[in-house]
Amino acid sequence: MEDARPLDTLNAARNKTVMVDLKNGFRYSGKLRAFDIHINIVLDDAEEHHNGELKRKLGTVFLRGDTITVISPS
Repeated sequence: MEDARPLDTLNAARNKTVMVDLKNGFRYSGKLRAFDIHINIVLDDAEEHHNGELKRKLGTVFLRGDTITVISPS
């Protein structure tokens, strides 16, 4: 994947677990189900973490792309 574009990398992570860090310091982990060109993303089986500890289990969540700082395949 030497010449992979960002959306190609996200597409390769579809249906896999990813970690998503937001500008507000929260981290979400879950299965990447969908995304669009604005990097709005949908996670299934999502968990919310803050300061390294699990805060709550959320199920399916939608995260706005303009709040995301990092998306990392686990």
